Amino acid sequence: MTEQYLPVLVTFVFTAAVVGLMVSLGRLLGPHSANAQDNAQKGEAFECGNPPSGSAWGRFSVKFYLTAILFIVFDVEVVFLYPWAVLFRRLGWFGFAEMMVFVAVLGIALLYVWRKGALEWD
Repeated sequence: MTEQYLPVLVTFVFTAAVVGLMVSLGRLLGPHSANAQDNAQKGEAFECGNPPSGSAWGRFSVKFYLTAILFIVFDVEVVFLYPWAVLFRRLGWFGFAEMMVFVAVLGIALLYVWRKGALEWD
């Protein structure tokens, strides 16, 4: 049984070694500043070469987060649809009916969110 997991263990050990090597090299070879007052610009936020505008701790609208969560929910739907489509013939009519129930529930949820105005972006 342990022979099956040996490649996974080797992969984890190799990954940890590469990460450790990269972090160590970054600390050893990277530039160092004697103190933060030497370079006042180093502590400023970088915004694509433009001078910073506003606070870095600005608040986002709740609609932004709601839209992001809805995107994730409907993205996960595709993750469930793809394997079903691959095994469509093997699952038969029962698999088709189950997926239609799944799609119907998500469709009803989308209709509900749409009617509540969650998809409106002002």
